[in-house]
Amino acid sequence: MFGALDVSASALVAQRTRLETISANIAGAQAIEDAGGSYAPFQRRIAVLAQGDPTSGKADGVHVREILHQPAFTEKYEPGSPYADPNTGMVKYPDISPEVEIINAMAAFRAYEANITAAEATKAMMQASLRLLA
Repeated sequence: MFGALDVSASALVAQRTRLETISANIAGAQAIEDAGGSYAPFQRRIAVLAQGDPTSGKADGVHVREILHQPAFTEKYEPGSPYADPNTGMVKYPDISPEVEIINAMAAFRAYEANITAAEATKAMMQASLRLLA
């Protein structure tokens, strides 16, 4: 029974990380400077989930294997920008669709809710088992 709770708990952590990467994508959708003020368009992040627990070697549960950076950009014609290409006048912006990110966030939130429901059902079964034993 505790294994079932571990599976739900690992999925909750993974979905939380997925939601964090999605919210970072939404926040950085128009960012073309890094924290130091240098020209570095934001790169979309993608949380890649994998089966199992890498620390214990168990095949149960899920974890975030890695967070990929997707260097995809759109270009806008802004010849007056200090970041414009001197030949073309184009400035690179992150290629992030807020609509796609919101849909991804909704899916991650639904998965999070499903894992909470599974954990609550497991907890209820454990309590019922303990009542039978007492």
